[in-house]
Amino acid sequence: MDNENKTISVEDYNDHFDEFFEQVKQNPSYDADRIKKAYDLAREAHKNQRRRSGEPYIMHPVAVAKILLDYGMDNECIIGALLHDVVEDTKYDLEYIRKNFGDDVALLVDGVTKLGQIPLSTREEVQAENIRKMFIAMNQDVRVIIIKLADRLHNMRTLQHMPPHKQREKSLETLEIYAPIAHRLGIRAIKEELEDLAIRYLDPVAYKEIEDNLSMKKEEGQKFLNEITQEISDKVKPIMKNCQITSRVKSVHGIFRKVYIKGKNFEEIYDIYAVRIIVDTMIDCYNALGIVHDMFTPLPGRFKDYISTPKPNMYQSLHTTVISKSGVPFEIQIRTWEMHHTAEYGIAAHWKYKLGKGGKDNLDASLQWIHRMLENGESSENAEDMVSSIKGDLSVDEIYVFTPKGDVKSLPKGATVIDFAYAIHSAVGNRMIGAKVDGRIVPLDTVLKTGQICEVLTSNQQKKGPSRDWLTIVKTGEARSKIRSWFKKERREENIIQGKEQIEHEFKRNYLRFAAGKFDEFILKIAQRQHFDTVDDFYAALGYGGIQINRLMPGIKEEYNKNWKAKDDAQPVQTAPNKIEQVNRETRSSGGVVVEGIDNCLINMARCCNPLPGEAIIGFITRGHGLTIHRRDCKNVPVDIASSPEPERWIKARWDSSVQVDARSTINVYAIDRDGVVLDITTTMAGAHVKIHSINARPINDGNCLTTMTISVNGKEHLESIIRILNKIDGVYLIERTEL
Repeated sequence: MDNENKTISVEDYNDHFDEFFEQVKQNPSYDADRIKKAYDLAREAHKNQRRRSGEPYIMHPVAVAKILLDYGMDNECIIGALLHDVVEDTKYDLEYIRKNFGDDVALLVDGVTKLGQIPLSTREEVQAENIRKMFIAMNQDVRVIIIKLADRLHNMRTLQHMPPHKQREKSLETLEIYAPIAHRLGIRAIKEELEDLAIRYLDPVAYKEIEDNLSMKKEEGQKFLNEITQEISDKVKPIMKNCQITSRVKSVHGIFRKVYIKGKNFEEIYDIYAVRIIVDTMIDCYNALGIVHDMFTPLPGRFKDYISTPKPNMYQSLHTTVISKSGVPFEIQIRTWEMHHTAEYGIAAHWKYKLGKGGKDNLDASLQWIHRMLENGESSENAEDMVSSIKGDLSVDEIYVFTPKGDVKSLPKGATVIDFAYAIHSAVGNRMIGAKVDGRIVPLDTVLKTGQICEVLTSNQQKKGPSRDWLTIVKTGEARSKIRSWFKKERREENIIQGKEQIEHEFKRNYLRFAAGKFDEFILKIAQRQHFDTVDDFYAALGYGGIQINRLMPGIKEEYNKNWKAKDDAQPVQTAPNKIEQVNRETRSSGGVVVEGIDNCLINMARCCNPLPGEAIIGFITRGHGLTIHRRDCKNVPVDIASSPEPERWIKARWDSSVQVDARSTINVYAIDRDGVVLDITTTMAGAHVKIHSINARPINDGNCLTTMTISVNGKEHLESIIRILNKIDGVYLIERTEL
């Protein structure tokens, strides 16, 4: 039979569900009738839907439920998995789910359901809001994320049916959000599979290279592992009767991180091969360690005791790297059976929810990181900032630092002593004046390493507090959140002033001008769109760094151009009856500028705005100095001419397209201060045949430099083309016209 041309129907899948359902019925802790009822609803709801592969959609929720069944999840979790797409994709609503399956299932389904029609401007905002919603639901019931992980795992297994851009988008989100969450929950099997699947689509070349390297070594590697496993078994099993010894090859993603991110050679990876010893008791773990260290030569600095110091995700094991008699390094992991179940299944192995309680349970200590992340995110003024903070805090690379009393703090790799201070308590961080690492005073930007002892030095001075510079030093979202919270509470008036200055500067730089009374209305609109109640709250958030003005400007400019841009440019300027422009005679060009009603007049270009051919302009009669031409959006030109003090002195003007004008414009070029950057700028200008009248280059803050040039241009379009060329230079990140 030609399977490729066979149409798969819902009925064809019943047998597959029957297999799943048989497993359910064999376990007396499951309510088979409720699970069958959930399946029947899902099957009916999705009956006319297909996946991109052409399969009936019901295959997906059943596959997700099967994954969770294998992990031993409870009734509500299995039912939630079967119904997780019903509210999002079908006519059934959450109230129907609640009425038929209870509050717990409704909570789970709602937590996994994406947001519906919401007034968000970008795809990034939608994605961020969905992730924030998921984390809030996780805090109520961690089973939400367990369902979501199973959902994402099955979607990644079938990702080949999605278009390439979707494959990359989903893979990146998986690598940044879902795999780290699986790591935090201790579900190793899901974490590693998600990572490997993501790398397959994000870097297929690297994935293939690693696969080829592993396949070349597969035969010899398997032979090596079999010999090592047997050798260890001969020594350990006579002493520990109930032990199990297995072996494995490192995951593709694990190798990818070391080769392509950390820059190691394939031959430098010591844990490609690993042997796992599972024993009955903790004492047996250390006895087994002694045996293998006696059998093989241990590599210095490669021993880690996660039994005495467990990871935050509850992981416990002894890790040691040894060298075999043939000179091949390999890793040995030693753990008890209980530790093994925790390592493989994480939170699912320690499930504490009981029927009827659901999300009302107190969170286990191992889940406090979820609550902490949400608290950290409260200082973020939008979902995108919160998600950015979450991504940083979910870093898989961790370090373990000790307090002087011996307590262990887990921090992401790259964390500083400031991060450590705030990990202890916000009050410690806020009163911090210095730090000691291993007994030596160190700068506040010192990056910590695993095993170091860090002591925080504090001050009792009332006015003491964090510096704004700390926001650029800290690594963790927790520290950044607490610093912002301090400034938010203690420096509100100062923050409002700074926020206003930021807005005024950016609006001026981007030539945003408003009619009388419209500015305040516009700012209120922007503030409300960012979910602020008042304009002052919006200014304060800008001031203390809760939101970044440069991230908002694209949306602000779009809104301005669409709905708020002043229309005065296209309208006749309303002036007094005796205005000069009413003189009824033919106008002539003077210096490339046509002024209505006036010719042979002395024309000056305003230095405050340097108008260029192609830009909207207006003239101002300067007593004794002729006519000064300004850009219409110049800061010195009133938006409402008719209401200005001397409206009769403003004269309509335009560029004469028949006259070629050689104008001058001054631009600031901001770039990274690397060797040869100024030479590249001048060479590029020479190549574009642009005349430079003056140039000045100087270093500025944070390793950057500023090059100011006055150049000849023949109009607005010519200047824009020059800017486009300069933007292509390596290191150039901002070009702006100067205003005096």
